[in-house]
Amino acid sequence: MEVNPTSGEAIWTGLTGTRTALQRDGFMINPKASAYCPTDWLDERGYLDVELARRHPRPWSI
Repeated sequence: MEVNPTSGEAIWTGLTGTRTALQRDGFMINPKASAYCPTDWLDERGYLDVELARRHPRPWSI
């Protein structure tokens, strides 16, 4: 999530990644929402890569 500087409202960015990657890049984590994905699906930055997810499908993992 990121914060709208005008209203202070938290806005979902649509990013899925590791806590480390999200915090490193200045995003905050919604404590009420958590999703998990296999590490096979993460790119070198720590974010979900859709192409990797398609190559290593595990529909039961989410």
